[in-house]
Amino acid sequence: MQIMEIVTIIIQAIWLIFPAYVANASAVIVGGGKPIDSGRFYKDGKRLLGDGKTWRGLLGGTFFGITVGLGMMVLLKYCQSSISFPLTDFGGYPFMILFFFTLCFGALLGDIIESFFKRRIGKERGEDWFVLDQLDFIAGALVFTISASFLVAWLYPQEGNWFMNTITFSHILVIVIVTPFVHIATNYVYRKRKGAKYAK
Repeated sequence: MQIMEIVTIIIQAIWLIFPAYVANASAVIVGGGKPIDSGRFYKDGKRLLGDGKTWRGLLGGTFFGITVGLGMMVLLKYCQSSISFPLTDFGGYPFMILFFFTLCFGALLGDIIESFFKRRIGKERGEDWFVLDQLDFIAGALVFTISASFLVAWLYPQEGNWFMNTITFSHILVIVIVTPFVHIATNYVYRKRKGAKYAK
């Protein structure tokens, strides 16, 4: 595989997962308010999810991720002719809206499910759970989106299976490799800014 082919796959993979990245980051920024678990405890005496998982974060993160995804489609419309390799249009209108939703909502749901299991093993809010902390939202985004793509293909056979026809194993491999580094970098920047804010 040539260098340009590798670069193309990396760009295509990041383009695919970018709405999920935005949703995951936005949930942290706009979060707060009422926790999803409403303060309830599980039978082990520990919180179901904790105060870090809120309705505002879930809905706000999903909204911002979808909004950025639609903005990407506007950008693609005007820039595709000047790009030497294809970028997915997420199935085109109107299916792109569904896939942006599954990428973003699925990412945040994956993070919520991981939080449930973190509470069970005694990890506190914000405490790292190596690898799973970095890939939980990716798993949620991909599982939801692949499922939606199969559903669309079943309901509208003429549309085909967008995900299976567009996304390769190489794309997913790039996402799995790159995401932990993106997650660590964004967390570092967020914590530095948060610390500076409190220092004031």
